[in-house]
Amino acid sequence: MELKFLDYSEEGGIATIVINRPKALNAINAGVMSELGTLFSGAIDPGRLKGVIITGSGEKAFVAGADITEFRDLGAEQGAFLSRKGHEIYNTIERFPIPVVAAVNGFALGGGCELAMACHLRVASENARFGQPEVNLGLIPGYGGTQRLVQLIGKGKAMELLLTGDMIDAPTALQLGLVNAVVPQEELLIKARGFIEKIASKGPVAIAKTIACVNAYFDKAQNGFDVEIEAFGDAIASDESTEGVTAFLEKRKARFKNFKY
Repeated sequence: MELKFLDYSEEGGIATIVINRPKALNAINAGVMSELGTLFSGAIDPGRLKGVIITGSGEKAFVAGADITEFRDLGAEQGAFLSRKGHEIYNTIERFPIPVVAAVNGFALGGGCELAMACHLRVASENARFGQPEVNLGLIPGYGGTQRLVQLIGKGKAMELLLTGDMIDAPTALQLGLVNAVVPQEELLIKARGFIEKIASKGPVAIAKTIACVNAYFDKAQNGFDVEIEAFGDAIASDESTEGVTAFLEKRKARFKNFKY
């Protein structure tokens, strides 16, 4: 798998994706977006992994935004195409059946904040900064920011950040529920891996179905309660549930058949 803008590696059943454009503060260009799409649309095999970490190269930025140089002279139709493509790829990340953790090192602005929000969990370094500053350019978020920010921190505060373009620091992001943990820079990947290792001790079918059910809550085309009912039926009939329930009754740790790495 040849990648130009991303570095990809696997260790101990955890895949790490590093957005590697440090001179541009890891800004998302068409190449980064395309390679993310390639990875999450088939190149990564979730059946043999515990989870995925997405981070940025260096200590200054996770992703400092979209590459604005690519926005020049775009018409409405081209802009909508660009946004639609971003939505499709970020939705694929959001729906990935194993945990995807954003390890936010530094600036996560615009498309970078949107990428972090598409992940299932977010861990931030102490120097992390978050924001949707698109209004400063006469733009709006185009990769789901107006929707996911509201989902994560509520309408009132999301409206404030979207309309002012203000940045918030890591402690504020934690307080608002935008991130799950804040740690020193040198502990960032350790914390991200820790989340994945903890989740990996649970039933993989249950994890995948939980991700699907939570996402269904926000999908207007689905009834989340109906999705949960069907998923619960599938889960309770699975060998995984049989092992989990038996282990509980026998007062031992469940031995799930998790991964093939």
